[in-house]
Amino acid sequence: MIPIFLPFIAVVLGFFAAMALKNINSNSIKLVLAFSGAFLLSTTVHEFLPEVFEDGSRYGVYIVIGVFIQIILEFFSKGAEHGHLHINKEVPSFPTALFVSLCIHAFLEGIPLNASQSMVYGIAVHKIPIAFIFSSFLLQQGYGVFKSALLVFIFALMSPLGTLLNEYILFDDELVTIIKAIVAGIVLHVSTTLILEASEAHKFNLAKMLVMIIGAAMGLLL
Repeated sequence: MIPIFLPFIAVVLGFFAAMALKNINSNSIKLVLAFSGAFLLSTTVHEFLPEVFEDGSRYGVYIVIGVFIQIILEFFSKGAEHGHLHINKEVPSFPTALFVSLCIHAFLEGIPLNASQSMVYGIAVHKIPIAFIFSSFLLQQGYGVFKSALLVFIFALMSPLGTLLNEYILFDDELVTIIKAIVAGIVLHVSTTLILEASEAHKFNLAKMLVMIIGAAMGLLL
């Protein structure tokens, strides 16, 4: 059985890590992001794309649509999907657009997970740094542990809800393939962004290169 609640557990771990580790080394987060980016890219190319194109190339347009959907989501989320927040942390109002876009992203990427165990692992690893950064932001903004935990809990539910929607409601194979193609485009955009951002100022970093190679290899093997 594919452990569809791993992404939920990963978000919870990210929240508790944010509470316990006030000043975690940013390089450690970047290594996790580089690993998850390579893992997601490898899994998408190895598993998702062959399934999408199994019935022909007509689904390619939905992959492109998925890329642009993610670009639009990142306009509101300020880049939180790939591990950092480009927002003014002094603004006291709750970042509704950020929260909603993160939830939409998580919900969409959860829809095809019931058919891919390796993708579940990749999404779970990817969610830990995202949850850590989002949780840290909430706590630093003074929302309190309870309210922050509630918001993170809602975010954590999104991917499993997407998976359950596919499992019990979406019985149309054509629709599922279209959604899978859109999600493939979303994940391709996120994973390639993570990999590109891993090399700051185009400088070679041996540690990041090694974790990306390991992540790509695991994505092919799992």
